[in-house]
Amino acid sequence: MNIAFIGCGKLGLPCAEEIAKKGHSVTGYDITKVTSDLVEIKPTIEQAVNNANIVFVAVPTPHKPEYDGRLPTAHLPPEDFSYKIVTQVLSETNKHMDKSQLLCLISTVIPGTVRSLLEPLCTNTRFVYNPYLIAMGSVGWDMVNPEMVIIGTEDGSETGDAKELVDFYKTIMENKPRYEIGTWDECECIKVFYNTFISAKLSLVNMIQDVAMKQGNINADVVCNALANSDKRIMGPQYMTPGMGDGGACHPRDNIALRHMAQKLDLGYDLFDSIMNAREKQAQNMAKFLVEQARENNLPILIHGVAYKPNVGYQDGSYSILVAHYCEKMGYYPIMVDPKTHPQKGPFKAVVLLGHSAETTYKYTNQNYVDALYCYLDPGSIIVDPWRKIKSTEFEVIYYGNTRK
Repeated sequence: MNIAFIGCGKLGLPCAEEIAKKGHSVTGYDITKVTSDLVEIKPTIEQAVNNANIVFVAVPTPHKPEYDGRLPTAHLPPEDFSYKIVTQVLSETNKHMDKSQLLCLISTVIPGTVRSLLEPLCTNTRFVYNPYLIAMGSVGWDMVNPEMVIIGTEDGSETGDAKELVDFYKTIMENKPRYEIGTWDECECIKVFYNTFISAKLSLVNMIQDVAMKQGNINADVVCNALANSDKRIMGPQYMTPGMGDGGACHPRDNIALRHMAQKLDLGYDLFDSIMNAREKQAQNMAKFLVEQARENNLPILIHGVAYKPNVGYQDGSYSILVAHYCEKMGYYPIMVDPKTHPQKGPFKAVVLLGHSAETTYKYTNQNYVDALYCYLDPGSIIVDPWRKIKSTEFEVIYYGNTRK
């Protein structure tokens, strides 16, 4: 195929050269002088994209220098990336392309940027958001051996433009990566949250290092190796389904106790406070949504599942009760239903929060749990499902956490 790279810097050029090594004809353009034995560098964007089947735009979306992390940043006001370069390049590239060509943007942006700002600039051509997970020092290898390939289309369609790009990548990959295809917004999230998961992970393990230095008698490697080999819950796919928050007799109280430890050891920071604050704000956000639905439809709220998890009778640290608490603060006192703690059969007509999903909670056991309603619901009830599992032809179901149009 004929491939073009607009932006042949520290990321774009090594990627373009890997593609050329696989037998494709590759042209490139950069605002600075660039040379390559594999990529034909053109003097203008117009010449670079002429006759290209796929055009990759790999230009920076920089922050101000003081935001790069080499000096303290916590005191600085939050600020988005600068999109000046990418908007200029997309506008210029669009002038010289048509609908037979596919434009793929690699640059990192925060969620919502493509839909609101960048894709509208691409009126003459087809557009895909295709951010890379590539590390400096191993750019070329990462390009052809990625963990995954992220492909964003307007509606998350896996056909058409996405399929064309997948078919192209299959000609250059040395491993067999998975292809994660979603909306532009979902793929923006995959890219930036992948990076922030790494930041959070490093902050946690380095906190163990700090505790070792403050407390004594601790080798941080012994602790972290034990956690790293815990592939059932910590390092595996468990707890990667958004839904209800953490609960039970251990987790919330452990974080609260560790807040005390952070102060006692004078760590200088308190990740546990941030975790608990996020947990409470997330519950409050869910309660606000339930109250909005209840007001719009003139219905009461019903919390379906009161114990901290399905099939147990314990309410310690129950996230459902926390959500109910915030509903009460807004003047709504939910009906509480749980076969173990609040056995009621109804029928009820209400906005129903599915606080339990045994299928999700216990999926690591490989047993066949089937979620079922604990009570009878009258027609006109609305089910709010934060697990995005239930299917019903009788009731309106809102998948909390899925806002695809």
